[in-house]
Amino acid sequence: MNWKNQKILVAGMGGSGLSMLAYLHAQGASVAAYDEKLSAERASELQTRFAGIECYGGRLKDALAHGFDILALSPGISERQDDIAAFKQNGGRVLGDVEILAHILNARGDKVIAITGSNGKTTVTSLVGHLCRQSGLDTVIAGNIGTPVLEAEMQRGGKKADVWVLELSSFQLENTESLRPAAAAVLNISEDHLDRYDDLLDYAHTKDKIFRGEGVQVLNADDALCRAMKRAGRDVKWFSLENQADYWFDRDTGRLKAASDGLIDIADIPLQGLHNAANVMAALALCEAVGIPRDTLLPHVKTFKGLAHRVEKIGEKNGITFIDDSKGTNVGATAAAVNGLQNPLFVILGGLGKGQDFTPLADVLRGKAKAVLLIGRDAPQIRRDLAGADVELIDCATLQEAVQTAYARAKSGDIVLLSPACASMDMFKNYAHRSEVFVEAFQGL
Repeated sequence: MNWKNQKILVAGMGGSGLSMLAYLHAQGASVAAYDEKLSAERASELQTRFAGIECYGGRLKDALAHGFDILALSPGISERQDDIAAFKQNGGRVLGDVEILAHILNARGDKVIAITGSNGKTTVTSLVGHLCRQSGLDTVIAGNIGTPVLEAEMQRGGKKADVWVLELSSFQLENTESLRPAAAAVLNISEDHLDRYDDLLDYAHTKDKIFRGEGVQVLNADDALCRAMKRAGRDVKWFSLENQADYWFDRDTGRLKAASDGLIDIADIPLQGLHNAANVMAALALCEAVGIPRDTLLPHVKTFKGLAHRVEKIGEKNGITFIDDSKGTNVGATAAAVNGLQNPLFVILGGLGKGQDFTPLADVLRGKAKAVLLIGRDAPQIRRDLAGADVELIDCATLQEAVQTAYARAKSGDIVLLSPACASMDMFKNYAHRSEVFVEAFQGL
């Protein structure tokens, strides 16, 4: 697409917004920057970096009034605002960085593997990227995983890649219309971001946009909303922990299988928890869908060490294991972590609930958790939602207090699990900071 002289307002000056600003500016577009709380100092920095561009703060409506053709939105800004709806009705176009990248990749012919889902998408994206690289492919890993897609494109200087492995959030998919992955996966759907979407179905419909094009669909056979995403005439690969499928877990043998063929023993997978067996199956399905031979892939599964803050064992004291799942920021992620661990648990929950219903955790925790330690702003709601769980609920003022209380009650063989099912910003800078505090509290016992 020719961006030259297009009048574009880039909204949101985080990583994605800055990468859009840099890319579009380099392409000769007439770009301006917007951030609701843009300081004079920040505006000056942007004008120095981008040759005196216009910068706007305050109301988005006022910035859009300057006659822009295109609004380039950072993922954190919902386009379901009256100001943006009016802009679109008046002929304006709204897009994001993934849509811009899609036009580049379509023109150049780069292959794409795309991954979304409520939980596990960062693990699967990292594993797929690892498998592709170890199989000898020139691989780019980008998107919601940390590196904005246009930043990755600029770092490569326009060089074609063998494969792009993209982690995509629902926010990124909202205004992505042109991406055509060779293979794409929706791993699962559970309550998340219901402060942004009308309901769970609305959220699922946004995730489903990853299946534009004609590529292979990789879907979770155990998830009803994923099953509903199957599209007529498309090649679909199913994975399941519950029943026989294209890729499935044989509980009798403890092996992952593809149809009747054995793949790998679950004991040989370096990742903690049964839910990670599902992540491995999804990753294998995606890689095989783009032509990487199975025999090439399987040895490299055993060399993948997993991600920080994702059901990560941080240590033991007196036979009590401490596991960090700080990146478990919604109910589905916490349910997966609890279900994947076999020992008795002390579970630390709480933070910013994002409008979620926590009652599904009652059945997950019943009979498995010895106690739940509650922290953060939405601890009172979690206490109400777990009233029927038949689990002791203990209020703690800090994460440090929760760690100390759990340790004092635990016995050898028990697990203390930080899997908050909530965002972290009420008490911490981010989920990584929450993890640091957890590790420090463990080390201080």
